[in-house]
Amino acid sequence: MLSDPREVLTRPSPPPDATVAYGDHPDQLADLRRPAGDGPPRPLVVVVHGGFWRAEYDRAHTGPMAAALAALGHPVAQIEYRRTGRPGGGWPHTLTDVRAGVAALPGLAAAALPGRVAPVPPILIGHSAGGHLALYVAAHAPQTVAGVLALAPVADLAEAYRLDLDGGAVAALLGGSPEDVPDRYADADPSKSVPASTRTVVIHGELDVQVPASISRSWVAADRAAGGTSTLIELPECEHFGLIDPDSTAWPRVTQALRSLHDDLQGIDAASPTR
Repeated sequence: MLSDPREVLTRPSPPPDATVAYGDHPDQLADLRRPAGDGPPRPLVVVVHGGFWRAEYDRAHTGPMAAALAALGHPVAQIEYRRTGRPGGGWPHTLTDVRAGVAALPGLAAAALPGRVAPVPPILIGHSAGGHLALYVAAHAPQTVAGVLALAPVADLAEAYRLDLDGGAVAALLGGSPEDVPDRYADADPSKSVPASTRTVVIHGELDVQVPASISRSWVAADRAAGGTSTLIELPECEHFGLIDPDSTAWPRVTQALRSLHDDLQGIDAASPTR
């Protein structure tokens, strides 16, 4: 593991192969990466970046992981969205941007990367706040999502507010506390949307101080108690940023989970001709 795990946030990565817009706002776009090799079309992998929904963090910090995923043969989209700290960010646009982008990106990517993107819903990989957004989209528009790999997700907004994660990040996103805006928490909080109807794998490092692993444990436990089938993988020697770092010891577990999720979904597709 690197001495400073946050180094991955500013590490240079190869430029994307294309950038597409899924809306008219300057932040409604995504960078696309062509999969390595000459294999058959595969489901698009949409990377939803974290940063506690704040404008100072953008999709650029997921460049290393997106490039690594493309090198493994996945077509990849790094989605951008409106974030807090700028006009239009926060409730509801941060959430609705990602929902609109996930619905539009398979078609946009198929046109930009001909022959490389299968005409099926994408797999979402969301990290931290991006994990929250991936779970949100899967709960509200499950028909647009094939599966979710949530990496250290902020899966309980009320608890994250109570813990004051990143100094008021949840209040900035939703405009107040659970008591101030209960309807917004009811809509946006993944803990209110169990069981998950989309195949979901959660990975969390036990050394995470940005988003406590207890949040993922509680969400998966609630999902399974409600009849869901989500899976939790805990990594005892991993902190928050190793999950998105291709040079970390945690990265093989991330790619293994993605491969398993992809193979599971391929099996479902083969067994269900109407899907």
